[in-house]
Amino acid sequence: VQLQASGGGLVQAGGSLRLSCAASGGTFSSYAVGWFRRALGKEREFVASISWSGLSTYYSDSVRGRFTISKDNAKNTVYLQMNSLKPEDTAVYYCAASPFGAVTRAFHRYDYWGQGTLVTVSS
Repeated sequence: VQLQASGGGLVQAGGSLRLSCAASGGTFSSYAVGWFRRALGKEREFVASISWSGLSTYYSDSVRGRFTISKDNAKNTVYLQMNSLKPEDTAVYYCAASPFGAVTRAFHRYDYWGQGTLVTVSS
């Protein structure tokens, strides 16, 4: 499975962006998908996860209530809607797929990773 993340860009604080993660060479229908991010000089951080069915979601405390993860199995695409963005959300965002199927924040559960898309939030 190859993953392609897109949708990053420059936005002012309080603004919104929607990231997309498209799969090719396979299907998302049996995979859980997660979003992670890495800010400059910091370690990789879990952001959100969605189960294979799309019925279960899980968020980090730092984004809960502002970000929404969703899954369209027919389009082989997962989205991360990011609202009320803050400068501390600035990072490269990565999507990843887990054959485990259930929501998880554990990096080692994700076998496939996209290349990342940069989100910059200005104050």
